[in-house]
Amino acid sequence: MFSKILNKIKSVFGKKSISKTNKPKKVSKTTKSTKTSKSSKASKSSKASKSSKASKPTKGKKQEVKLLIESFTSIPGVGAKSAKAFYDAGFKSTKDILSAKEEDLLAVPGVGINLVKKLKDYKP
Repeated sequence: MFSKILNKIKSVFGKKSISKTNKPKKVSKTTKSTKTSKSSKASKSSKASKSSKASKPTKGKKQEVKLLIESFTSIPGVGAKSAKAFYDAGFKSTKDILSAKEEDLLAVPGVGINLVKKLKDYKP
């Protein structure tokens, strides 16, 4: 008798869990299909707006950034990672880095006190 009750409980809980998992899957499938059709239309219009707004850097701009980061690496103690960090922090020339305050340099992620000391001692 106990096993019959246990089997009924298992079947009841099993059906509820199955029905719960099936319903969200059906809903998510329908939302995915509507999203994909909307997103494909949106992506086409966003591609056109991106090209007109120039939110992505152009090849010329990428080249300029690359050259600027390479110029940062000409400073002793500044490697590729710290050069990119300086660029991301808003430094646009080697003069900006060398003339910056120590607090501003230390605010850049990946730049430590030893690098700041090297930069302050460097005379171009």
